[in-house]
Amino acid sequence: MTWGGVLLVTAVVWAVSMLRSVRLRALVYSLPLPMTLALVTTGHRVGGAQLLGVVGLNLFFALVALTYRRLRWPILVADLAGVAGYLALSVGVLAVPLPFEAALAGTVALWVLAMALLRRRAPDRTPAAPEPAGQEPAGSGRDGLAAPAKLVVIFVGALLTGLLGELLRGMVVTFPYSGVLVAVEARRELADFTRHFARNSLGLVGFLTGYHYLQDTSPVLALAGGWAAFALLATVLHLPRRTRRRLRPTSAGVRCGSSG
Repeated sequence: MTWGGVLLVTAVVWAVSMLRSVRLRALVYSLPLPMTLALVTTGHRVGGAQLLGVVGLNLFFALVALTYRRLRWPILVADLAGVAGYLALSVGVLAVPLPFEAALAGTVALWVLAMALLRRRAPDRTPAAPEPAGQEPAGSGRDGLAAPAKLVVIFVGALLTGLLGELLRGMVVTFPYSGVLVAVEARRELADFTRHFARNSLGLVGFLTGYHYLQDTSPVLALAGGWAAFALLATVLHLPRRTRRRLRPTSAGVRCGSSG
């Protein structure tokens, strides 16, 4: 990853760390900024492997959440488990040529299945793993490091994960550069964050699809098409929730009027 990529990852993680809403954290993280930079700087083409890379991003967070919350592993060890899961998936994906349309159909089918399962499951109320001694208790809303020190840690972490990502060939496009650090920042709400990101990840599928079908025209047009597809899907994913919220007061008023 270039220095520009390291700085971009640092900015994304910093922004996520400043947000208190889990939904907003997941939305900011799902912006295809690292993907855009990886495509611009590496020249890799988008194919079926990159679509399964979005599955790998979800696998990463699922493994971190499982090992940290259920198995009570330290968050950094859980992070390594998530990276190992992504690397294992990447090795298998890169070993077999994947037609884009088949990968797209499979990825969308997995997303639909995941959404159905998440709707049926009750929210995870398992208490978070205890924080190491000397840190603020979970839910305190404060981080153990001062802001300048945390920024340095984020920058160093982004640099290290960027170096690791260079070993992945085409899968470098979807490598969880900032995910390794975001998982640490969001560890107190990791299960909720994972669910929200899984929902938002359909936008990343749209971004890669738009880029794929326009990549033989020009890089600028391909990126514009990818971002347009992402924006459209992100709007569709979030609009129904907002619409229901707007209708609730009206519905309540109708009921009150009819009862009188």
